[in-house]
Amino acid sequence: MDWLTAPFEVTFVQRALWGGILVSAICALAGTWVVLRGMAFLGDAMSHGLLPGVALAALFGGNLLVGAVASAVVMTAGVTALGRTPRISQDTGIGLLFVGMLSLGVIIVSRSQSFAVDLTGFLFGDVLAVGEQDLVLLGVALLVATAVSVLGHRAFLALAFDPRKARTLGLRPRLAHAVLLALLGLAIVASFHIVGTLLVLGLLIAPPAAALPWAQSVRGVMLLSALVGTTATFGGLLVSWHLNTAAGATVAALAVSLFFVSHLASGLRHRRTGPANSTLPKAD
Repeated sequence: MDWLTAPFEVTFVQRALWGGILVSAICALAGTWVVLRGMAFLGDAMSHGLLPGVALAALFGGNLLVGAVASAVVMTAGVTALGRTPRISQDTGIGLLFVGMLSLGVIIVSRSQSFAVDLTGFLFGDVLAVGEQDLVLLGVALLVATAVSVLGHRAFLALAFDPRKARTLGLRPRLAHAVLLALLGLAIVASFHIVGTLLVLGLLIAPPAAALPWAQSVRGVMLLSALVGTTATFGGLLVSWHLNTAAGATVAALAVSLFFVSHLASGLRHRRTGPANSTLPKAD
């Protein structure tokens, strides 16, 4: 059993595992709503929209996390503002912000001669470089994400299942949507150091999508999603150690693989027991 335990006896792999577990929990809280509301494109746009802030932080010797947070705030405010413009569809606004922020980031990167290593880590992650300070920040991010999820659960439910009813119940759907965008931004900022922005959807989307056929409630999707993400992190680090592959990419690839396995197993179950009445969990 040394092949199973030996990698996790190394300190930096232990930190990587804990970092992946914390990120899996954060992504489960945000990613569940992304999957239920069909916001995958928005998640992709926001993850790539972090590039300008990260590039500026690297260019001026600042903290990359602070730069990522700044870009996430800009993206969240931009998506919220454009979503209130009736003449522009939400997808159009998101697409324009996506291209605009990504273009600005590339322009900033082109002005730096020493950003190649930082850019590689930004795009593909550097989970094995997670330090103790990163774990503390991820722990704080998880606490914030949990608080937002608990306080906003009723409003998020109404948005996901019946936005018109949310308005009649006085739940302020626009404010709830903005808070949900902030939660998504928090998850992306927390995740980019682990798997990079190109692969962040692997932990944000794949685990909740894998959990969806098996959970009976939204909270069940979140719990099962966190378990799937943790499994992908553990298995990805193990495979990466033995096969000498990129750790973040391996974690993301395993998360996506678990999604396909889950839906294949769900299809076989439905074939034997009959189709389910709905693919959506109950509003709890």
